[in-house]
Amino acid sequence: MIFFEYPKLLFLELILIPLIALYIYREIKGKSPFLMVSNVAPWRGKRSLKATVLRHIPFILRMVAIAAIIVAVARPRTSADFEKIDTEGIDIVLAMDVSTSMLARDFYPDRIGAAKDIAIEFISSRPTDRIGIVVFSGESYTQSPLTTDRVTLINLMKEIQTGLIEDGTAIGNGLATAISRLKDSDAKSRVVILLTDGVNNCGEIAPQMAAEIAKTYDVRVYTIGVGAKGTAPYPFMTPWGVQLQDVEVQIDEELLTSIAEETGGKYFRATDNTKLLEIYGEISKMEKNRTTIDSFPIYTELFHRYALIALLALALELLFRMFVIKRLP
Repeated sequence: MIFFEYPKLLFLELILIPLIALYIYREIKGKSPFLMVSNVAPWRGKRSLKATVLRHIPFILRMVAIAAIIVAVARPRTSADFEKIDTEGIDIVLAMDVSTSMLARDFYPDRIGAAKDIAIEFISSRPTDRIGIVVFSGESYTQSPLTTDRVTLINLMKEIQTGLIEDGTAIGNGLATAISRLKDSDAKSRVVILLTDGVNNCGEIAPQMAAEIAKTYDVRVYTIGVGAKGTAPYPFMTPWGVQLQDVEVQIDEELLTSIAEETGGKYFRATDNTKLLEIYGEISKMEKNRTTIDSFPIYTELFHRYALIALLALALELLFRMFVIKRLP
C-alpha cells in the first residue's frame, strides 16, 4: 500500500487545473492579432496531423512533469511489517503401548489405530517442537529419536503395530526409554506423553523408579489410560475365524496418576476416540511454546520513480520543441 510522508503537498496538483484551463482558453481565443476578410479560401490549407495534434504534446509533457514532481516531493513510500519470530520449542517423546490388548475394539478402528491417528494429528499441530517416538509392550525400543522432520515422524508412526516385540506391559521400561531420549536435551521444557491400556506386569525397571528418574531430569510426564469403562470387545482367533469377545478393561489408574503427579504432569482417561483427541488437545494447550515476536516496519521509497518520470517528460518536451515543433507548417 502506497502512502505519502507529506500528503498535504498533493494539493499542489490543483495548480494544474488553471494551467490547463489557461492553455485551452488561449487555444480557443488565440493570443496573436487577426485579420478579418470576406473570403478565406486563399489562406485555407489542409492542416497536417503534426499541426493539429503534435503541437499539443509539449504542453502535455510539461503537465506530466509538474504532476510527477509534486508527487515526488510528497515522498511516496510503501511499508511492510517485518516480524522476527523466535520460538523456543519443546522436546516431546510419545511413549505408546503396543501390547496385543491395544487391538481391543472399544475405539475405532481399534485402540492402537485410534492412538496412532490422533498422535499423527498431534505431531502435525506442533511444527516447532522436536518429537520422538518410543513403543513398549514386554520390552521397549525407540521408534524415532527426537526430530523436527514431520514427514519421517508420521511415516514411522504409521508403521507401528502390535506383535513386533514380546507381549506384555512394561510401563517402567517404556518410560525409562523415553527419558533416555530426553536426558541430554537442551530444551527448557521436556515432556513424555505415555499412553497405555493395561497394568504393569513385566520389565526390569519399576514404574515408580522410572518416575523418580524423570523427576531427576526435570521431565514432565502426562499419562493416558485408554479403554472403555467396564468391558471392551477384543478379537480372538477361533476355528471359525476371528470373533469378538468382551474382556474386562483393567487400567492401573492409581499408578498412572502417581507417575504424573510425581513429575508435575497430569493423568487422563480416554474412553473413546473423541475423548482421546480432546486429551491431546488439552496437553497441547498446557505445553505452549514460548514465542517472542519483534515487529517493525520496513519502508520502500518510491519518490525516485516519479522524479525519473518528470525528468523524462521534460527531456521529451525539449526534444519535441527542438526537432518536431520547429518543422511544423
